[in-house]
Amino acid sequence: MAKARAASVAASSEFVGDDGIRQPAGEVHAWTPGLNQTLCGLALSRTRLRRFPHVRFDFRATDVLTAADQVGYICPRCVAATSRRGERSWVRTAPRP
Repeated sequence: MAKARAASVAASSEFVGDDGIRQPAGEVHAWTPGLNQTLCGLALSRTRLRRFPHVRFDFRATDVLTAADQVGYICPRCVAATSRRGERSWVRTAPRP
């Protein structure tokens, strides 16, 4: 069986960070290098998303974006595709006996 690769980022725009490396901005999706589509099914060529193979997609459903962030939107379908199955964002505090 082939080894699964980690998802990288595909974004609608970019900015240059303080270290001179381009970083994703705008709308962010998960993308597997070597394919021409995101994990949620958008074609990179048709949607004109830029590829960032050096940036890992490590967003979670509990991430909160502020006005100071360059990333404006994280695709919830891509977050669901990259999270582990059965992983919960909540904790049961008082379970029934």
